[in-house]
Amino acid sequence: AIFYLASAAAAALPSTDAFVAPARRIAPISTSSQTPPSSSSSSSSPSPLSSHHVGGQAPFSSRTIASSARRRAALAASAAADLTPTSSDECDVLVLGSGPAARAIATLLASSSSENGASSPPSFDVLLADANYDRRWIPNYGVWQDEWQSVRDLYSSFDQPLGDRCIDRLWGVTDCFFGGSFDIPVEQRMRLDRPYCRVDRDALRRTLSPEGEVEAENAGEGGARYRVTRANHVSAASAVNIYSPAGSMVHDESGTTALLKSKDGEVTRVRAKLVVDCTGHESRIVLKDDRIKSAPPGFQIAYGLLARVDGSAAPDEEFAGPYFKEAMTLFDYRTDHFPEGSDELARAEKAPTFMYAMPLEGDRIFFEETSLVARPALSFRECKERCMTRLEHLGIEVLEVEEEEYCYIPMGGPLPAKDQRVVGFGGAAAMVHPSTGYHLCRAMMGAGSAARAIREELSSAEWNPDRAAARAYDAVWSPSNIAQRNFAVFGGEFLMKQDVEGLRGFFDGFFKLPLELWGGFLAGWPGLPNNENHEVWWARLKFGLMFVSKLPLQVAADMTASIAAYSITEGVPLPQSVTPLLGLPDGYEYKEKAKAVGDVAAKAEARRMIEESKVEDLVPVDFEEKTSA
Repeated sequence: AIFYLASAAAAALPSTDAFVAPARRIAPISTSSQTPPSSSSSSSSPSPLSSHHVGGQAPFSSRTIASSARRRAALAASAAADLTPTSSDECDVLVLGSGPAARAIATLLASSSSENGASSPPSFDVLLADANYDRRWIPNYGVWQDEWQSVRDLYSSFDQPLGDRCIDRLWGVTDCFFGGSFDIPVEQRMRLDRPYCRVDRDALRRTLSPEGEVEAENAGEGGARYRVTRANHVSAASAVNIYSPAGSMVHDESGTTALLKSKDGEVTRVRAKLVVDCTGHESRIVLKDDRIKSAPPGFQIAYGLLARVDGSAAPDEEFAGPYFKEAMTLFDYRTDHFPEGSDELARAEKAPTFMYAMPLEGDRIFFEETSLVARPALSFRECKERCMTRLEHLGIEVLEVEEEEYCYIPMGGPLPAKDQRVVGFGGAAAMVHPSTGYHLCRAMMGAGSAARAIREELSSAEWNPDRAAARAYDAVWSPSNIAQRNFAVFGGEFLMKQDVEGLRGFFDGFFKLPLELWGGFLAGWPGLPNNENHEVWWARLKFGLMFVSKLPLQVAADMTASIAAYSITEGVPLPQSVTPLLGLPDGYEYKEKAKAVGDVAAKAEARRMIEESKVEDLVPVDFEEKTSA
């Protein structure tokens, strides 16, 4: 506590067209009368080089310049033609992407329910755009049962219930293996009395889809009310609210005009009051904040396989190797499957991976060898080879591989830049837990807060898209939530520097804490169970002190030194998260821009005096009385 107080003290040292959005309007555009959006010509195209040039410099003849200009003009015309709209659409909110985050927030935005009991709840036209809308979700999502129940409660409050079919497997307990260090026997199992679930990704995807977009064999499952267009945006942000190609996305005082392109090349011009980007961690239109010092993201890499294993020779049919079929194995950090003194063992000790095992029905098991977080990322090949070596060592024979999964999750890194009109959400807003990689429940819970803020703004008599975007960001990343994230970012940085021994000691101590403390850290999001134990600075300080007391001496000493070093090199964020001295981080709260510039009274006085003057009759522009158009 004294250290934190000391470190805290040290750290202290465009168009103006009116917007109207009728629902479900799609209109063809006549290309003969359509003015194509302007396209920036590439100034990087080299001039043609003459065979007579010297020293790599082309001669600047009028013919060369004219030829280059014609070629640039042709390229610009071609690009403009490629983006000439052939149809138009209008909506209240345009949601980009179709993963869990996109469908979750689109579902809640389009809900016709009223949380405040209004007799005539508002109905908003939400358009979700993704050329790959029909593609299956690949990841195998695992969630804590109590966290999933909180998510279900939220969606029921929006009259968008998540049925029982969204979970296809429930384990009553969760197992971990941290043996091999600190006198922990290799075979010792740590059992957590906290149920774990596997999400049925197909059922969840259908539940968060409109009924008309669900396959015929699952008719009746879709309950969402948004619309779908199978097209992608074509923009890339070059600065805050500036995009290329020119005209592909344009903001004004009442909304946004964006171009969407389908796989067959059809371009639709969409007019929306607000755009929400859910295209993932490496979004092309949501910029990260480069004004605040922040470490780059780490990466969780995993190779997974859904396999049918041979259970005929197992000594106990309730187990597959050491893995109890009625438990979900969250961590197996053992390395006894590598020969002593081998290069494979040396690599596994320096850059650790763990096994994650979900026993399903019969002898079907999902295995995943995971690098928790690293920078640079561990290779997928290494993860796959370690997975197969581990299974062979454990006597688990794979008879059939039904599917493979390659998991890539950026963790941590900077938050979105402020004052952006496009609202980033999900991975695009860095909502992944920076220490663990958990995301699904955080995104689905955060969708409730963001949707409420946006719906309130859409219902306002004075629509302001800048205020709506700021409120949506602030609903996701409030100052208190940013402070909590900063605490977890340090956790991710500490985990990245650990070898396998350090990670075994870390997690063995972590899960010896009371469940409400370690569960709250893993949740890390408002509204999820146990998060109240991490939402304020003193709760996080209490957690940290208790946690260090549970760690092996070697790991505790490393953590203490890392806290000091991190607070010195990274500055305010960590001490700010565990002390009251530095307040809270800056958030995304909307701040109205001043309409009057300068000293209005002084300019009015000058104007009167000039008007009364006998020698001056010309009022300078700066002193002219400004009237609103």
